[in-house]
Amino acid sequence: MDICQILGRISATPLRFGHVPRNLSLPISQTSPFLSRIAAAAADLRSEIDPSEPKSRNRMFCLGMGFVARFFARELKNQGWVVSGTCTSMVKKKKLEEMGFDAYLFDANKPEQSILDTMKYHTHLVVSIPPVVGIGDPMLRHEELLTSTSMDGNLRWLCYLSSTGVYGDCGGAWVDEDYPTSPTSELANLRLVAEKKWLNLGDDLGLSAQVFRLGGIYGPGRSAVDTIIKQGALSEGQKMRVYKQYTSRIHVEDICQALKASINTPSPGKVYNIVDDDPAPREEVFAYAGDLVEKKWPGWIKQSAGKSESVVEQGSQRGEKRVSNARMKKELGVRLLHPSYRSGLQSIISHYRKAQ
Repeated sequence: MDICQILGRISATPLRFGHVPRNLSLPISQTSPFLSRIAAAAADLRSEIDPSEPKSRNRMFCLGMGFVARFFARELKNQGWVVSGTCTSMVKKKKLEEMGFDAYLFDANKPEQSILDTMKYHTHLVVSIPPVVGIGDPMLRHEELLTSTSMDGNLRWLCYLSSTGVYGDCGGAWVDEDYPTSPTSELANLRLVAEKKWLNLGDDLGLSAQVFRLGGIYGPGRSAVDTIIKQGALSEGQKMRVYKQYTSRIHVEDICQALKASINTPSPGKVYNIVDDDPAPREEVFAYAGDLVEKKWPGWIKQSAGKSESVVEQGSQRGEKRVSNARMKKELGVRLLHPSYRSGLQSIISHYRKAQ
């Protein structure tokens, strides 16, 4: 009966030279072991005929290979995934290729059809290209092209990486995903618009599309410990956060945990706050990071540098928001590796061999 079913499916599909019917790739849960082997063989044959379709059945494409996407890509690659992504300079492209990834030099304002064609043969898509003030999401300016290109592809899962900034100033209240959004900046408002559009695009394409609202991202090479050790100047984003009473954070390892959980438990149309359990003021975090550095290398910190980076004038703080991660834990089953900045910073400094 199984063989007859296969023959029936083949006969219903016009054959042509160099073409293997895609409907041979049946869901494993709906086939016998024999049919599963046939489906796997067909997928491998397609990849030989079409070089743009890698052999691995788990293929991730990252639109924007930034800090989070690179970290996630390394984890997936170690698990046997094929990972590709985009960047905006030849220097970044070369570095990504040295790390073992297929990297594409990409201008989101003028997306090349060939790159979009490559993207559609991947099974999963992470979007981490930020919006641009005055423009919006660069990729969504080409929504019709993106939709038409991806319509007959292999994509089945999409996650747009957004920000908890879409909630605005909530006066220190605890906020969950159902809390009214009230962006206080143009960039945050553009994030909110992009969220809705990516979810709608996923729905149009029949994908499982999710939105992750990330807290302040930190991890190896990007943390209060790193800022103190390198004695680097504050970025514009850091300067803006100096006066916040509450800042919700998330370690990059826990972002990756949540992404993998979402892949395993798709939730079409859902929005998740991806933050830790401890929304704490920046002053507190830098004080703790300074203590860790001082304990590991006594006397190394210059007092003037420590003060200039960590001290906040009293009375200058203002209430913001404390972001809840309850939905992430309940629906995705995520158990945080770093529920507080304390364990996150401890993990980071433990991998430092010496101050640089």
